[in-house]
Amino acid sequence: METFFTSRLTAGNRVFRSKIIIDKPGVTLKDPALFSGKEKTIPYNRISSVAIDCPFIGFSSISIETTGEGKISVHGFTAHKVKRMKELILNETQKIKG
Repeated sequence: METFFTSRLTAGNRVFRSKIIIDKPGVTLKDPALFSGKEKTIPYNRISSVAIDCPFIGFSSISIETTGEGKISVHGFTAHKVKRMKELILNETQKIKG
C-alpha cells in the first residue's frame, strides 16, 4: 500500500490535503474537510485509463477514468508522484486483467 498526499501549496489543499491511497482493493481518493469529507474507492477491474499531466513548471495532476464508477481527478502532486501512481495502478490492473 502506498499513500500520496497533495502539496499544501496548491489551492484547496492548504489546510486539508487530499490523498490517494493505492492498495489491494483499488484506488481510494480521500478529500477531507472541516466537518465532512469525501471518499471514493475504485476497484482495479473498473479502471479503464490513467492520464497524468506533468507541466514543466507547477504541480502535476492525475485522472483515473472508470467504467461506470465515475472519474477521479486530483491536482497538486509532484511529477515523480503522479508517475509512480500511474505505474502502480497500471501494474495492478494488468494483474487483474492479465
